[in-house]
Amino acid sequence: MLRLVASSRTRGASLSELVDGSRLQKPTCRRILVALIEAGLIEQEAATRRYFLGPESFILGTIAADRFGIHRLAQEGVVRLAQATGDAAFLQVRRDWTVVCLQREDGDYPIRSHVLAPSDRHLLGAGVGGIALLAALDDEGIEQAMAANAAQFPLRYPMLSRAIVDELVAEARERGYAMNRGLLFPGSWGMAMVVRDAQGRADACLSLAAIESRMQPDREAFLAQLLRDEVARLEARLREFRIQDESQLAQPGAPVPLRRRAGERR
Repeated sequence: MLRLVASSRTRGASLSELVDGSRLQKPTCRRILVALIEAGLIEQEAATRRYFLGPESFILGTIAADRFGIHRLAQEGVVRLAQATGDAAFLQVRRDWTVVCLQREDGDYPIRSHVLAPSDRHLLGAGVGGIALLAALDDEGIEQAMAANAAQFPLRYPMLSRAIVDELVAEARERGYAMNRGLLFPGSWGMAMVVRDAQGRADACLSLAAIESRMQPDREAFLAQLLRDEVARLEARLREFRIQDESQLAQPGAPVPLRRRAGERR
């Protein structure tokens, strides 16, 4: 329910939208909402009766940032990508068999792609971030991901057959970055490159989105190199983050913290 409310961002979510999205009965949905309101995790606007994330969600997110630190470490790099390209730049992370957008920064090019915003969630294999992170799995992992999403995938992405996904994965593995040439939204193209943490896991990616004319072959190498440079910077920061964490643990009498490797999944 929190995910559904969060996905509505600043417009809020109506009760009917939450019932449809959760596939719960209205009384059950309402009971959950009341409990979340009492906990301060969501709030209901009196005038519109729409639901929004509450102040406790902000507090919990701030605390969680110390454990899932990749957002903080990536912020400057995402801004640099947007400034250098003039287009939209993103940080996306893998959560189970989905990909979630954590950060978006827009460049100064006047025509923008608005197909992805913070808190948007796609299945692995859909969207350029989903292709990049799917391609980083081994073949067995890809089959597990596609099987886990088999029921939802054709409903949400009827334009993406398994053959198309396999072709995009093969291309991403060959080039070292994924491309989405307007498959989800005509005219909106994307490029993504995975970020590996200190243990070598690819649970995040940096990506770019632009209109079709700005991702043609004459500009592709330039954009790929910018992504490559920022990925290298971020991976170095993730390694440094882990070293600092371990050095603190090595100090006599140091408390044992919760696992806080940047980008780790539970």
